[in-house]
Amino acid sequence: MRDFFAEVYRNKILMTTISAWLIAQTIKVAIGVFQKKKFDFRLFIGSGGMPSAHAAGAACLGTSIGLQCGFDSVYFALAFAFAIVVMFDAQGVRRSTGKQAGILNTIMDDIYWQGKIQEMRLRELIGHTPVEVIMGLFLGIVIALISRVN
Repeated sequence: MRDFFAEVYRNKILMTTISAWLIAQTIKVAIGVFQKKKFDFRLFIGSGGMPSAHAAGAACLGTSIGLQCGFDSVYFALAFAFAIVVMFDAQGVRRSTGKQAGILNTIMDDIYWQGKIQEMRLRELIGHTPVEVIMGLFLGIVIALISRVN
């Protein structure tokens, strides 16, 4: 079992991808502290916000695989397709879900104030704007390139 963890730790592509996700989430927390003037740990473990950690991780994975295995490899093709799906989902389906949650929360607020229902809010910050996805994409690529240099 110890060999398993040692092997996973030695997987530079995996460690770089995890680092990209952690860096993107840390940037979200820093932006949140700057904007709201308070620390909110939920920003670190939650989804949504600037930059997209989903895009950063997927882009870092694809770029790292391309750098190590070649951009003409089947591995890069698989990682590239995965990254496209992740990024479109982050700014498409999940963003729409967040907008719908906002509308439903407004309806729930109205019904709650009429005394007809107990309030339970839905999470609205689920997806990403295209800019958040693009920033995550660039962050992931840069992290993969920096990791490759070291």
